[in-house]
Amino acid sequence: MARKALIEKANKKPKYSSRIIRRCWRCGRRHGYMREFDLCRICFRELAAKGAIPGVRKSSW
Repeated sequence: MARKALIEKANKKPKYSSRIIRRCWRCGRRHGYMREFDLCRICFRELAAKGAIPGVRKSSW
């Protein structure tokens, strides 16, 4: 879990657009973030395993 102060800081509008920090909406993590789902890799995996993300299945080959 990210600290609340860091989450609030990331929500503020930055001075330059290149300074945007994207965070997972569930846990606030910023590394391993996937823009397409607005989630970090850990939360993505949890939700995909539960079947909570439409169109995503666990692959096997």
